Amino acid sequence: MNHVFWSFDLAWWKALAALLAVAAVALLGWRQVQRERERLRRGARAVEWLRVLAVLAFACTLFKPERVRVLPRTERPQVLVLCDASGSMATRDVVAGGAHGALSRADWLAAQRARKFWAPLENRYDVRVAEFATPPTNTAPAAIADAGTDLNGALELALRDAAQVRAVLLVSDGDWNAGPPPVTAATRLRLKQIPVFAVAAGSDQFLPDLELQSVSAPAYGLMEEQINLPFTIQSHLNREVSTTLTLEGPRGVVVRKPVVLPPMAQMQGALVLTPDAEGEQTFTVRLPVEPEETRVDNNARSFRIALRREILRVLLIETKPRWEYRYLRNALLRDPGVRVNTLLLHPGLEVGGGREYLAAFPAARDELSKYDVVFLGDIGVGPGELTEEQAQLLKGLVEQQASGLVFLPGRDGRELTLVHSALGDLLPVTLDAAASRGHGFGLESRLALTTRGRDHLLTMLGATPAENEALWRGLPGFFWYAPVLRARPGADVLAVHSEARNQYGRLPLLVARPSGNGRVLFMGTDAAWRWRRGVEDTYHYRFWGQVIRWMAHQRHLAHAEGLRFFYAPEAPDVGDRVFLHATAFDAAGQPLAQGTVRVCIRAPSGRAETLDLTPEPGGWGVSTGGYVPRAGGAYAVEAQCVETGRKVAATLHVHQPQREQVGRPARPDVLREIAAVTEGEFGAAAELDRLVARLNVLPERRPEEEIFRLWCHPLWLGFIVALLSAHWVGRKWLGRI
Repeated sequence: MNHVFWSFDLAWWKALAALLAVAAVALLGWRQVQRERERLRRGARAVEWLRVLAVLAFACTLFKPERVRVLPRTERPQVLVLCDASGSMATRDVVAGGAHGALSRADWLAAQRARKFWAPLENRYDVRVAEFATPPTNTAPAAIADAGTDLNGALELALRDAAQVRAVLLVSDGDWNAGPPPVTAATRLRLKQIPVFAVAAGSDQFLPDLELQSVSAPAYGLMEEQINLPFTIQSHLNREVSTTLTLEGPRGVVVRKPVVLPPMAQMQGALVLTPDAEGEQTFTVRLPVEPEETRVDNNARSFRIALRREILRVLLIETKPRWEYRYLRNALLRDPGVRVNTLLLHPGLEVGGGREYLAAFPAARDELSKYDVVFLGDIGVGPGELTEEQAQLLKGLVEQQASGLVFLPGRDGRELTLVHSALGDLLPVTLDAAASRGHGFGLESRLALTTRGRDHLLTMLGATPAENEALWRGLPGFFWYAPVLRARPGADVLAVHSEARNQYGRLPLLVARPSGNGRVLFMGTDAAWRWRRGVEDTYHYRFWGQVIRWMAHQRHLAHAEGLRFFYAPEAPDVGDRVFLHATAFDAAGQPLAQGTVRVCIRAPSGRAETLDLTPEPGGWGVSTGGYVPRAGGAYAVEAQCVETGRKVAATLHVHQPQREQVGRPARPDVLREIAAVTEGEFGAAAELDRLVARLNVLPERRPEEEIFRLWCHPLWLGFIVALLSAHWVGRKWLGRI
């Protein structure tokens, strides 16, 4: 049965103020009536009573009168049990005994649900069990993009039936990555008198473990190439570990690398793979399991890489046959994966000749576009050297055809003439015109790697960044360096002069910089050939081989006769814009200036999308476009030249960022805050039964009340205003105003 009563805020100071106000108004009204008794008109007393009544109503408002209707609860109270089903619950950090006895949080929760841990509550409550953050059951892009843990949304389930829900029992690891902060819903639950009893599944610290966090591999590799495979290992053991990392291929272990892992630290390094068979192959990097590890499923990572044989074309342009030129040319001639042509210009003399020598600079774009990398020695723009038109062609080759360009200045200082040519924009450094012939000294100096150069693919001559830096310190030095002032914006400084500096800092002598679709490298010394001292071609050949393959890598992502196609970035994430680039040639090998390249992209879901690339001006046959992948996985890409019918296929591997991180500690602090805000309780996984028992002795919830607040109702305010208006009209009628 409903119970109705009126509630007032009877503070003593309010009562005193109301009494004084009513008494003062009544007294003033009585004196007014007495003063005008002889000429009192009909209704004067009523006008005064209206004023007293208005003041009395206002005084009553001070006491906040409220009509309360108590509604007794007839339904059986309900307890909502929320179980976390997110991807992070796959983390194995619930110790169950044994050397490798760690259960996943999901398995532990499944075991608790199997025994119906909420059974003691069913005698008093209606128990409703619900899961949240359930992984999607389909591979639709929208479902993948929306995957995550919305802990706030899960708590809002209790707000939908707030009248029946007595409490919430939340079993989770506390990890949330979607929706508003869960404290938002927790605050609303507190207003509804719904406490949350939170149970933390998982450990708030890393358990003893070795984790192979990442292995980076290119989309393809070339035969006779040393492929760098950077890796990262995280140790969560309290001792130093000496072990052997292995790289396994289709024919078994192909690389073994001893590693020493510091305690509770991260270690980075690289494996070097030398392919011995062509084709697309799967490799696995494996880290041996230590006895005390609680997880054994994160000690290996696999990747696929396409291995093929390519002949890279290199053009070497020089004037004087200096030592740097001679040893570089010999290194390129002996590289089985490189075919080199040489143009030796002698200003005032005949062009040099011999095996693989050119009689003149390539006259047509189709002849020049076949070169993947061009080396420019101590040569400039002028009589008997390069012409301005040839400099313009080289610029187009780099920016439009994604070729590489290496500047190798010499003591004649001819590189300064390039500054005012088309190649000036490609130089990755600013040169000092006041010292045109560079700087030579009798004392030997060395190259010092920068932080960027310690692990760059170009400069990686050692197995690890630390070994690499030590190796570069031991390389023979140089006695001359180019007149460099500073690096240009956007350039990567890989090595600097070990001692010389100016107002901009230490002098950059090995600098790389992207230019258009291609790459440019500046080598500010002429003594790389001296690296052969005592070790022959070990480091000299390896360095220049890495330079050529790094610069030519992008051009050879996908190509066929008459059509070259590549994309950047090579391994994009979902949502990244992928830039598509194609070069089409006619039957004679000439670039198609107005060719149409059509690209068909088939997503992992099977949905296909076709787009036409836009021809770029310049006459190089280049077409460009863009594509934004919406889901992770392997995309089948086919580019076709409409005019010639030639096709080329490629595979675009798109990385899907994992919102649900497996292997990370639980977040009990989030659950502890939710419990504190809602006036509930928090406990670890081992305290699940205790919290269930505490739920069973919760006091009955206060009956629900319907409150009618007369003091702030618009009609009450209107009543007071009506009284005051009537009083004012009466005074006007009596002639008092």
